[in-house]
Amino acid sequence: MIRLLVLAILVVLVWLGLLKLIDASRRGRIDWTGVATFVAFIVMAFWLRHITGIG
Repeated sequence: MIRLLVLAILVVLVWLGLLKLIDASRRGRIDWTGVATFVAFIVMAFWLRHITGIG
């Protein structure tokens, strides 16, 4: 039950973040360096988990 609650909260946060990203992209106020760094960090975390099996 706790996992379901955490997953639901995470889905809502991702949805709100996506809406803010879409709104900012329409207004042209996006720091693409920050977005690329964030995406690279997430990709690296999944890759390291795949390679090491830890996490």
